[in-house]
Amino acid sequence: MNSKKPLNIPSHDPSGFDVEALKRAIANRLTYSVGKDIHTATDRDWLHTLCYAVRDRLIERWMETQRSYYHSDAKRVYYLSLEFLIGRTLYNALLNMELDDTARKALSDIGLDLEALREQEFEAGLGNGGLGRLAACFLDAMATLGIPGMGYGIRYEYGMFHQDIENGQQTEISDPWLRFGNPWEFPRPEVLYPVQFNGQVTRFRDAQGNTQHHWVDTEVINAMAYDMPVPGYGNNTVNNLRLWSAKATRDFDLRLFNSGNYIHAVDEKTASEKLSKVLYPDDSTDSGRVLRLKQEYFFVSASLQDILYRFKKTHDNFAALPDKVAIQLNDTHPAIAIPELMRLLVDTHQLSWREAWDITTRTFSYTNHTLMPEALETWPVNLIGLVLPRHLEIIEEINHHFLIEVRRRFPGDEAIVSRLSLIDESNGRRVRMAHLAVVGSHHVNGVSALHSQLMRESIFSDFHRMDPDKILNMTNGITPRRWLNQANPRLSKLITQTIGNGWLKNLDELKKLIPYADDPAFQSDFLKVKTANKADLAKLIQSKLGFQVDPNSLFDVQVKRIHEYKRQLLNLLHVITRYNRIRAGHDLAPRTVVFAGKAAPGYARAKLIIRLIHSVAEVVNNDPATRGLLKVAFIPNYNVTTAGDIIPAADLSEQISTAGTEASGTGNMKLALNGALTIGTLDGANVEIRDEVGAENIFLFGLTCEEVKALEHTGYNPAAHGHANAELTQALDMIGQGYFSPETPDLYRPLTDSLWQHDPYLLMADYTDYIACQERVDALFSDPAAWAKRAILNVANMGQFSADRTIAEYAEHIWNVQPVNSCLLKQKRAA
Repeated sequence: MNSKKPLNIPSHDPSGFDVEALKRAIANRLTYSVGKDIHTATDRDWLHTLCYAVRDRLIERWMETQRSYYHSDAKRVYYLSLEFLIGRTLYNALLNMELDDTARKALSDIGLDLEALREQEFEAGLGNGGLGRLAACFLDAMATLGIPGMGYGIRYEYGMFHQDIENGQQTEISDPWLRFGNPWEFPRPEVLYPVQFNGQVTRFRDAQGNTQHHWVDTEVINAMAYDMPVPGYGNNTVNNLRLWSAKATRDFDLRLFNSGNYIHAVDEKTASEKLSKVLYPDDSTDSGRVLRLKQEYFFVSASLQDILYRFKKTHDNFAALPDKVAIQLNDTHPAIAIPELMRLLVDTHQLSWREAWDITTRTFSYTNHTLMPEALETWPVNLIGLVLPRHLEIIEEINHHFLIEVRRRFPGDEAIVSRLSLIDESNGRRVRMAHLAVVGSHHVNGVSALHSQLMRESIFSDFHRMDPDKILNMTNGITPRRWLNQANPRLSKLITQTIGNGWLKNLDELKKLIPYADDPAFQSDFLKVKTANKADLAKLIQSKLGFQVDPNSLFDVQVKRIHEYKRQLLNLLHVITRYNRIRAGHDLAPRTVVFAGKAAPGYARAKLIIRLIHSVAEVVNNDPATRGLLKVAFIPNYNVTTAGDIIPAADLSEQISTAGTEASGTGNMKLALNGALTIGTLDGANVEIRDEVGAENIFLFGLTCEEVKALEHTGYNPAAHGHANAELTQALDMIGQGYFSPETPDLYRPLTDSLWQHDPYLLMADYTDYIACQERVDALFSDPAAWAKRAILNVANMGQFSADRTIAEYAEHIWNVQPVNSCLLKQKRAA
């Protein structure tokens, strides 16, 4: 930090947007909100001071936005997600409000540096990976488009674990991201809803002879709201992210406390508040599974109570609910919302079952994120019956009515009845949450064209037969404000200087770059930007990992969750093959291979892959034969900030999942938008990226979905593929026989044994084509002008993958909502 200068600032409007007004706001906030002066303020104090000053400038827009929604009686979208991976907030807010230059100048006048302050901010620990990042991009896009939208989730006290690497092994450390407070949130102690668990259901007949249900003798935990503003880009719209925190119904038992039993006096409070402590508790134990189910219901129940409270403020008739409320379920985690809304409408508000079901199915829509049956969430019937007894009754009633319709449509076909039932009777009686979400929603969407097609053909084929119009495609998108403007300021500046800044709100404007793809001067500028970004990443690798990499080498990047189907192991097989070729005297282009990603704490095979990456890196990076030709770097604790460090520097984007396993992917979009060429299978959104950028501007290899199915149908013999390729056999033998782990030769045998004997994700089948494709990568990289042309064309043709486009399609085809211009409404009211 620079030496601080006295805050002798003339008086200005404290909510103004000029430099002097922001300086005055900083001075006031330092004194009155942080309680410090320039002599005692720490770097973190200055960060919070700036956040408060920026937040002040959001509040008026935020309140005006909400007033506009009420004034126009707009239909609202409520996005229910167990994750919101929003990353750091400060710079995103500054850029969306177009205040970054003003803030930089104001801070400089005081003797502070904006970039240094940005580094002090902790990421919000509200998500894990792609699911949560997608939700964050969608909130940004809704605000930018003026869509009346609101996110609902959980305010986790401890987010996704912090990943450390010790002796090559992943270790998990808690991530108490709230320990210094969160200057962006507004606690709402008055917004408090009771959430019930356990207990029993009693029944009685009312005066009209109808059966009524009471859920009684329950454990009650309160859900308290915390609000975070979500600003749109370049407009006056500020939407809301509302997060729920668990609060005990009473602080502690005073009688126990007074009797000296201090620990038990606070047990109830401590146990109650576990619900919002940690993201994704370990569900390998009974207690962990109960906590996970309670978390899902906790945030769903509070959110629906809040939604209905807001609706009832201006509407008397629940029949209008689907016309004023759209609820999007982000995956199956919030699917329990469907029986919860039924419970609220039937039990609390006394609607008939038929009325309530019609309202419910016209209100909900569901996004599916996986094609793998084993990844579709199910819950044991007896567990739901214990924790949510009334909901189990409702689910069984929904299933009863639904199966009557199935039998009517398919008489005599009990096989399809079994497949479609919400309750799986073949596996210990489990509730299929994806089935519940499909049956209770008016539309279901996949997240890429291929994914949606496969949904219709595989996991939801029977539902597609029932209702061919229910499953739609909404290809995922990313926000260009975060993933280009913020993450890659050098490239953003070059693009804006060349074609203007219209691309920030209309990513299709990037097509104006197409004529520049053949322009040697622009190619040169583009490559200079990439090299500068690579130099930055090289410094980060030196700082974090302690070794040097060459910014002029090809930066080959695979950054994503560590999972067998994402095939980091196939990438590593190429690294070993490349290493062997270099040692054999092959003339290969210098390459730096970058990995990053977390493995789930209980996923032993994925954690073993991380350890193998480090073992290979240890050998490769220290072999004199590879000096300057090959480096392997695993960057720990991959998160939104780290993604922003890595993605702008990537030359090659590894998107190599087995065809038919990745729903969409958004990392592929981020990397291509930043000028990386994709090497990948025809899986997920890779198919659409190929269609947009051109097959000649992407490196494709491997089996297609159809070929995968055919191979699995005829019988797959992985060993035959291994024995047919000497380089593959050599690489596997080196892993399995301890070349990279001489002290424990059998350490990685489980990985190689699995490939030789089973290979469920077909690495052996795709290896030969993958290596050949990597040879084409080398050949193109040796021609900088040709490489630059293809990279520029990737950037220029990424408009289809803006989250703005995705949200506009949701708004038109699923939610039936219209944008609201809060500024215009304010002007109309004033007139």
